[in-house]
Amino acid sequence: MSAVEVIAAALAAGAGAGMKDTASAAVKDAYAGLKALLKARLGGHGDDVVEALDADETAPGVWQTHLGEALTESGAATDEQVVAAAQRLLRLTDPAGSAAGKYQVDLREAKGVQVGDHNTQHNTFS
Repeated sequence: MSAVEVIAAALAAGAGAGMKDTASAAVKDAYAGLKALLKARLGGHGDDVVEALDADETAPGVWQTHLGEALTESGAATDEQVVAAAQRLLRLTDPAGSAAGKYQVDLREAKGVQVGDHNTQHNTFS
């Protein structure tokens, strides 16, 4: 996975886990830590981007549209602390997937590829 995809997956996992009463303190802390790092990194990219981090709890998918480009432009996708925080959260929310390498996909120079579960894709290459 690219770093942006790892961060997005971690935000989605953290938001999903945070909605459950059974989420552990470690998951909640890791999620809050990731969001704090991202807010600090994305602060110069406009209020709508920072607000999108809070929208994930109330409107899943809203943050995906607003954050994807900002994560790359801000350098968050190459920030070792941010990526490590995202991976830590994914290890806590999906230990089996993390152990199986689900969040370690490398797509350099790939074409027509989707990452994730239950996808449908139609490609036409010329």
